[in-house]
Amino acid sequence: MINLIVTILIIFSVLIAWVLIQQVARKYAADHPEMGPVKEEGLGCGKTCGCKTSCKKEDSI
Repeated sequence: MINLIVTILIIFSVLIAWVLIQQVARKYAADHPEMGPVKEEGLGCGKTCGCKTSCKKEDSI
């Protein structure tokens, strides 16, 4: 039973830490616009839409 509780606490702690890290990164990007927007994981060209070839052309422009 203690293993289950410890496991739940570890997973919850990692989730909270990840959310906090994302918030810090977004705040940093907002405070430093010269660095560009935050690169969110799983977003961007070719990640979800299957447009890898057309995005490369747009990126090079």
